[in-house]
Amino acid sequence: MSDLVRRLDFPLETDFVQLSSYGRGTENSGKIKIVLEIRTPVNGRDVLVVEDIVDSGRSLAFLTEYLRQKGSPASIKFYCLLDKPSRRQVPAAVDYRGFVVPDKFVVGYGMDYAEQYRNLPDICVLGLTGE
Repeated sequence: MSDLVRRLDFPLETDFVQLSSYGRGTENSGKIKIVLEIRTPVNGRDVLVVEDIVDSGRSLAFLTEYLRQKGSPASIKFYCLLDKPSRRQVPAAVDYRGFVVPDKFVVGYGMDYAEQYRNLPDICVLGLTGE
């Protein structure tokens, strides 16, 4: 997100929502919970959601509904650094994407496995036993 916002040349405000669906595993549990709620009003505003990775599409659908319940945004657009369309289980309207990636578990550049590896400077495939 920091790389993205440094390139934007208009006034903006940032806030954070943290969702969890993986827990400490590598498979999406299908149960999404809100870990951190937004504090900024969204009513009448253009909202750009910056997501690290989109796979099943469940989090985007959940977040869209969550934002609409928090107010009436003028628009909601989604940017993801990594897109895994081969894993879609529900439709996900990704408006902007960095890269399309294969169905591998990736870490680094802010993405984690059980809260580890976020600090890696690159995006890496996590080598798990049995793969």
